[in-house]
Amino acid sequence: MTEPTSEPYPQEALLPDPRKASRRTREKGTKQAAEESPVARIVIDSPLPHLDRPFDYLVPAELAADAVPGCRVRVRFSGQLTDGFLLERLERSDHKGRLSFLDRVISPEPVLTAEIAGLARAVADRYAGTMSDVLRLAVPPRHARVEAEPRAEVPAGEAGTEGADGHEQAGERAWAAYPAGHSFLTALAAGRAPRAVWSALPGTDAEGPAWPAAVAAAVRVTLASGRGVVVVVPDGKDVAVAERALTGIPHVAITADLGPAERYRRWLKPLRGEVGTVVGTRAAAFAPVPSLGLVVIWDDGDDVHADRLAPYPHAREVLALRAHRAEAAMLIGGYARTAEAAQLVATGWAAPLTPRREEVRARAPRVRPAGDDAELARDEAARAARLPSLAWRTLRQGLESGPVLVQVPRRGYLPALACAQCRAMARCGAITSGAPDGPVCGGPLALRGGHAMPYCRWCGRVAGDWRCSACGGVRVRAVVVGARRTAEELGRAFPSVTVRTSGRDGVLATVGAAPALVVATPGAEPMPADGYAAAVLLDGWALLGRPDLRAGEEALRRWMNAAALTRPGAEVVVLADSTVPAVQALLRWDPVTFSERELADRTELGFPPAVRMATLTGPAAAVREMLADTELPGGAQILGPVPVDGGLERAMIRISRDRGSKLARALKGAGGVRSARKAADVVRVNIDPLDLI
Repeated sequence: MTEPTSEPYPQEALLPDPRKASRRTREKGTKQAAEESPVARIVIDSPLPHLDRPFDYLVPAELAADAVPGCRVRVRFSGQLTDGFLLERLERSDHKGRLSFLDRVISPEPVLTAEIAGLARAVADRYAGTMSDVLRLAVPPRHARVEAEPRAEVPAGEAGTEGADGHEQAGERAWAAYPAGHSFLTALAAGRAPRAVWSALPGTDAEGPAWPAAVAAAVRVTLASGRGVVVVVPDGKDVAVAERALTGIPHVAITADLGPAERYRRWLKPLRGEVGTVVGTRAAAFAPVPSLGLVVIWDDGDDVHADRLAPYPHAREVLALRAHRAEAAMLIGGYARTAEAAQLVATGWAAPLTPRREEVRARAPRVRPAGDDAELARDEAARAARLPSLAWRTLRQGLESGPVLVQVPRRGYLPALACAQCRAMARCGAITSGAPDGPVCGGPLALRGGHAMPYCRWCGRVAGDWRCSACGGVRVRAVVVGARRTAEELGRAFPSVTVRTSGRDGVLATVGAAPALVVATPGAEPMPADGYAAAVLLDGWALLGRPDLRAGEEALRRWMNAAALTRPGAEVVVLADSTVPAVQALLRWDPVTFSERELADRTELGFPPAVRMATLTGPAAAVREMLADTELPGGAQILGPVPVDGGLERAMIRISRDRGSKLARALKGAGGVRSARKAADVVRVNIDPLDLI
């Protein structure tokens, strides 16, 4: 690359060498470049790290009007036609060689705004990824038919709030319980950019939970200041709840279950200025809302906020970057508080927004623990359902006035089995190759129903002839009981009560006010019409005993989310040891102290978010080669590599937070070297992954 000349390139210097032109170009004759801003800077659609930079092309005169910044284009790159986005138009290029022409403009619709392009670049740099990978997450695929549909009239300001007085009053009541709530809304109304970590009040009544009304109030005052809003929630169930609170506010909802055409149609509305508010799941974090004034994320500890596609960004980090770049406000809300949110408060980046303790006591449920030493109920069916006497009484009394919730941490029927004689784990003995002496599968056995045969959860083989490899036994016992088996056992314990299940096989959105037993896995709890009369949180050991850095934090988050669906003052029983810190935080309804303690522990041990951590996962030789090629910044510490599932290895690199960007650049550079070499084995790079341990 060379420095640009003082004068624009003459037309003949911009044209490609005719001796090197393709036959197609020669047949069409010599193209003429656009008279104004003839150079287009393009980001091509390629996941290769060494190609993660913009390339300059010439704009043909006939495409000058359509080739606008943000439009989709097609260019010839390395002999092949490749899609891309036009970032900007320039008068001259820094490239000293000949420039090729754009092949075509796919659509003149400027779908990539300058703000989202800058955000995509920042997210790619934060996660050691490529800009094209981020743009695949940010911009949905094009639908020509949707683009051609008549455009709606753009409202003059954010009108359309007729009939919203009741919702406004509910929002005012929701923030009145917080000492700093009024100040937060006042700052939004004045056009400022406050940032807060919000501990929401629990309790669900006939009006539903309080958090959607509080979010809607913040949305209204932000819109009144002439700015837009993005609200990100974990799933479609939360989107529906938030939408009801946004009644009267022009908005669109973007969720993963929308068809491609409908999703693109809704995504175009904020881009074209037809609405100023977007609510949705993690993809909505990139919604092209103009004049952004507020970003909101609810329940940031839910793992669905972390994208499963490269470069694996977390919606909380995307929104924080976006708020910083756009000078917008940010609200991080939830019943529980993550260590990452506690870190933002500790560094002063965000302020705490907590309710008064008397308000918490008035709305929180009464939580009682029932540890492993609790006596089981005398009723035979209740004992089979693993219900201590306290839990059984709580459910029975709650059913007298409404539905009750039973949270089970595992889905399925019997997801894990063991030998009934020696207690060894029951594993599949199927041969995985054609040879008789080939390797066996070794996957865990499970049951789909009470009259089903055991099957392997890995290869799917029915293990009707299973025999224990340790003792030769042929009988199995349950190690872990799933939601469907729990529902079956509760049906026997309460034979006259309707039992409803909600989980992976089918998620219930809502449940009525009539008495019913609702058995749900974490995150699939249906929204009650008037709050649950009681709740029982089964098998706490299954959540607390997970080999995970975030086991305690995640257990508390799941328990609080379920308990918050009960009526104020309702009885909640958690089957866990009362001395565990997460259980103590639930009993006191004090997520703030728990998150501060969690952050202090991780700081002492050197784990995120106190430090930056990167993982490299892939074949052993490839991981070690990439480690050798990476020029790590000073202070970086390599942990591993160690074997992981699938015959792969994983290495971890730890570094201080202030050098996290240097580590990302170093890993990006090493990945670029491997892609330029056309290395056969892929090494997955993940910055601050949720499943660190």
